[in-house]
Amino acid sequence: MNQNKYFIASNLRAFWVVNILLLVGVQAHFTLAQSVVKGIVLERKSATTTEPLIGASVRWLNAKNGVLTDIDGNFTIAKQPENHQLVVSFVGYRTDTLMVHSTQFIQVFLENAGQLQEVTVTTSPSQIDRLNPMQTEFINTKTLAKAACCNLSESFETNASVSVSYADAITGSKQIQMLGLSGNYVQTNVENIPSIRGLATTFGLNYIPGTWIASIDVGKGASSVINGYESMTGALNIELQKPDDAEKLYVNTYLNSFGRGEINVNTAKKLNDRWSVGLLTHGSGQSISIDQNGDSFRDVPLFGLATVQNRWKYQSERMMAQFGIKGLYENRTGGQDASKLVGKPVYEFGNTTQRIEVFGKIAQLFPQKPYKGLGLIVNTLIHDADAYFGLTSRAYSGMQKSFYSNLIYQNIIDNTNHTYKIGASFLLDNYKEKFLDSTFARNEVVPGVFGEYTFTIPEKLVIVAGGRVDFHNLYGTRFTPRIHAKYDVSSNSHLRVSAGKGWRMPNAFAENFGMLVNSRQVKVEEVLRPEESWNYGVSLSNDFKIAGRNANFTVDYYRTNFQNQLIVDMESSDYVRFYNQRGRSFSNSFQAELNYSPLKRLEVKWAYRLFDVQNDIRTESGALTLLPKMFVNRDRILFNAAYATKFDKWKFDFTWQWNGKRRIPDVSENHVHTVSSVPVYAPAFSNINAQVTRGFYKWELYVGGENLGNFKQKNPILAANDPFSKAFDASMVWGPITGRMVYVGMRWKIPK
Repeated sequence: MNQNKYFIASNLRAFWVVNILLLVGVQAHFTLAQSVVKGIVLERKSATTTEPLIGASVRWLNAKNGVLTDIDGNFTIAKQPENHQLVVSFVGYRTDTLMVHSTQFIQVFLENAGQLQEVTVTTSPSQIDRLNPMQTEFINTKTLAKAACCNLSESFETNASVSVSYADAITGSKQIQMLGLSGNYVQTNVENIPSIRGLATTFGLNYIPGTWIASIDVGKGASSVINGYESMTGALNIELQKPDDAEKLYVNTYLNSFGRGEINVNTAKKLNDRWSVGLLTHGSGQSISIDQNGDSFRDVPLFGLATVQNRWKYQSERMMAQFGIKGLYENRTGGQDASKLVGKPVYEFGNTTQRIEVFGKIAQLFPQKPYKGLGLIVNTLIHDADAYFGLTSRAYSGMQKSFYSNLIYQNIIDNTNHTYKIGASFLLDNYKEKFLDSTFARNEVVPGVFGEYTFTIPEKLVIVAGGRVDFHNLYGTRFTPRIHAKYDVSSNSHLRVSAGKGWRMPNAFAENFGMLVNSRQVKVEEVLRPEESWNYGVSLSNDFKIAGRNANFTVDYYRTNFQNQLIVDMESSDYVRFYNQRGRSFSNSFQAELNYSPLKRLEVKWAYRLFDVQNDIRTESGALTLLPKMFVNRDRILFNAAYATKFDKWKFDFTWQWNGKRRIPDVSENHVHTVSSVPVYAPAFSNINAQVTRGFYKWELYVGGENLGNFKQKNPILAANDPFSKAFDASMVWGPITGRMVYVGMRWKIPK
């Protein structure tokens, strides 16, 4: 461990030198893919006639400066990655705020204030990005505050597209699912930098505090080729609090009935007109052993986590730069409580993670040509993890050193109806993993080039076609094409279609920690190859009114076909087998969602999701059997209701989820899977969460509960009374392990 610390320190110094040289060398020449938003501001004179508003103000929320509409009501405004809320105002008219995440043409209608009895700003209850040709849902801080949201894994409680569950009954690791497949196939970026990947997939969802998050973009299907080749079923992009746009001081505390406590302190200061600095800190821990079912195993692991990020931002009329450093340390212990088993062998799980990360972004702005840009992003990290399962001799160690850079140039062809982006990326991954007597090491060097063309017919059609070529030192040259299209059936109805390829290299142990807390023999049966898949999708969204109140209905269908996939086979009770795909593997996902505001300040959401996920499993005889993927529930229903009194003095949130049955491995003693084996299913169950928030001038108090129905999976750990026997297995988790939990917290802030 000490050698690793010295190794990390020495390599970190080298990485810093590389970053400083890169950043200093290019700071006068590059920009962060600045884009431009164009649109028109109009007033409705009648049902069939409109009139442009000349001189209307258009600006980004919290920005001092903006633009004015011209003689035809048109405007053009530059958009940075952190800009999402566009404010349009005009004297004598009602101000409107729009959520904007893409660069498509916008049509804004302002209402004459003299015709209104009450001036309010309303938004559609749907958070779907209307303008983006890619199916994208936006989660803002208001949505995040509907739950305790202690970290990223707890940010999707009210989201129908993403679900989160514990991977096992001991380690506390969590995994997300999208389109019926694990989060390994979702490219998770932090401010367009690949983040939760590689060894971070084990506990990475716990490592991004909720109070650091400004917004989350949830994209379904293969994403843009600009961000890489690893997006296979979707993409998440997390925007963090910016130093020039955050509160001077933000403090959040949290304590739950299981003994978990957290404190978050964020500070930001604008040093002058150009420089600003921010500090994000987080500390959390679980210090009380909880064993509600009396099986001698902790229901949640003990842990202590500390993470901090320092970031700087420079902004002038022609240049923008951001850079920062993040450090993290966590230690966790799960399994049996040794204090209660004096004189007996104790089954414990232990894990220590150390991670340090440095990033830099450089921008030279073009005020006269906001559609033009040239940008560079640089990121480097070192991730060190050590763990053991049961006994310290059953150990795992993993080290990842990564370097990432992405260079993007964008411009137009004749006009903004024809735009393109081209660029080059470089990825260096060095992995060293060891489990028991097996060692896995590889060094991936992946330079790549990409291009993306966007064709736009304003208010009618957008087509985005892109492709990238990556030159992998181990797996050769690989081409990744993707296409997205959005057709405006009407001003309120939007049809989207997409198709694209994605691929990635799996990390069998780090991505499957939950499959190792048992007495099974682990077998990696062959040299693992990259996972590859094609994803196809179609969606239709429609905004309308019911009884004069805003509503939105969205329906989508996606299919993922794998050409190769890492198969995790637990169908025979004695083994966990890893091997490359044989035969078929696919996922079908259907989702329908209705958002409606039946009363003022009341928003409700109904969603239904259906998964059909299957893959071929190899029997002992070599025959293939097509089975539903284990631990994936076929059906899910979500209902959410949120009500706020005037001025958000009181806020009430309620969420109910029904999770349908799912297939689980047959854990019968000495079971060996054959073509005639009958599938085993876990039952359906419901989960209820609720929260009440009382707001004051500078602070708010919140009280809530999770799993209020108190549903618990019976005996989640098999042979818990004999953990070193052949029958012991803590990986068969399909439902909640802990019962009802209540929490209380406080948020306090000093505005900027």
